Amino acid sequence: MFKTVLTLFRGSVAAVGEELEDRSALLILDQQMRDAAAAVERAKRALALAIAQDQQEGQRLDATNARIADLEVRAAAALDGGREDLAREAAEAIAGLEADRDAALTARALFATEIARLRRHVSGAEMRIAALDRGRRIARASEAVRALRRGGIEASRPHESTLPEAERTLQRLRERQQEAQAADEALIDIDAANGPLATAEKLAEQGFGPRMRSTADDVLARLKAKRTPSAAPQHHD
Repeated sequence: MFKTVLTLFRGSVAAVGEELEDRSALLILDQQMRDAAAAVERAKRALALAIAQDQQEGQRLDATNARIADLEVRAAAALDGGREDLAREAAEAIAGLEADRDAALTARALFATEIARLRRHVSGAEMRIAALDRGRRIARASEAVRALRRGGIEASRPHESTLPEAERTLQRLRERQQEAQAADEALIDIDAANGPLATAEKLAEQGFGPRMRSTADDVLARLKAKRTPSAAPQHHD
């Protein structure tokens, strides 16, 4: 008799423990899904900001190209009028604008890469959250069925142990994603400082190879080359 009572007590304790563990798993899942949804919202805001900044760079690029074209026309007119001093001043301004143009092009390329990455991240995260939400509903339904059927101590079914494993897997995925993102950002910084473009610019500055950006002399020479012989200023004795 005592042995039977002890067995029943141990069974009751085990059943309560299993129920508490199952409830905790569902609570953890709910919180992790809220955290994941918040992370997706932050990613969406970052995507919207990147798109807005890319549009601003596009507007700045259009304005810069328009100013370059206008100054080139005016510089050519100054050369035709024999005012090389004014043409040189315009050429210096054009050189600076061309540097701004190149910077805007580089920024837009970077934004395009980041926007594509964020779109993929948001889309993938939303699909994963939807899959987790379906799994959560199934898990809750399973727990409700178990509660209705439980008239005594039932043996644990294999599928009832998958939620904690899923939570650990989800946590590992998040940690790997954070590490991968940090590594990507570090690589971008390293490439910007030590990449082939930076090396080429250093060599060009020392006179080895063509310059990476135009100067006022380059622009002035180009404008002179565009002139026709008849456009040269006429000097009379």
